[in-house]
Amino acid sequence: MEILGYLASVLIGISLGLIGGGGSILTVPILVYLFGIGAEHATSYSLFIVGITAMTGAYRHYKLGNLEIKSGLAFALPSVISLLLVRKILLPALPDVLCTVGSTNVTKNALIMVVFALLMLAASIAMIRPSAEPTQDSSPQYKSLAIMGFLIGLIIGFLGAGGGFLIIPALLFFAGIPMKQAVGTSLLIISINSAIGFAGDALGGAPINYTLLLTISGIAIVGMLIGTQLSKKINGAQLKPAFGWFVLLMGVYILLKEVVF
Repeated sequence: MEILGYLASVLIGISLGLIGGGGSILTVPILVYLFGIGAEHATSYSLFIVGITAMTGAYRHYKLGNLEIKSGLAFALPSVISLLLVRKILLPALPDVLCTVGSTNVTKNALIMVVFALLMLAASIAMIRPSAEPTQDSSPQYKSLAIMGFLIGLIIGFLGAGGGFLIIPALLFFAGIPMKQAVGTSLLIISINSAIGFAGDALGGAPINYTLLLTISGIAIVGMLIGTQLSKKINGAQLKPAFGWFVLLMGVYILLKEVVF
């Protein structure tokens, strides 16, 4: 299973490099089901893997002039605050066994995976449905960006997901920037959030297998470089719906596994 996990890790980077998102939605399921890591710890690992991979992509977009720093910081700062609130206060406060239904214990890990599956279903629908790029607005709405950043930070903190599929629409609608700049700025935001979130976990004494973490991250970065090269030859927008169906199937599988079986 670990060998399959390493092979699947390439998809994390390929997705980020090819379509500008979706990689983080794969990370937690790969860690939980292929590497056997507990869901809560997997969210910490995911922050590191997604963060360092997104940082690689953000640097590439910086070289191409695709970063909107001011809009990115307006979004990132409040999202970091909410992310840390979740990881330092909410998650530790939740008991390992939340309640008992009949003879079945409802655990914190199961809750994380169920919420993650629901997020995957929402993400898959957003990827499958065609969406037109909104009309650009020359005046960014920084207050709206900050509010969206705070709300999305809650999701990132709880699930360890980068949230690119949520961040990009927010930047398009509230920052009024083109799609290429939205993708690059999204990667910058993801890298900031993930780095600070993981640092908070590591400094808090969370058990970290750095050998495994760095290996998966290295493979994901290779995938990012592959995806970047493929994006020059393949239209990522055309592949997005196909990836959306894949994410949909994975979300349904996780729901069935955690709730039914």
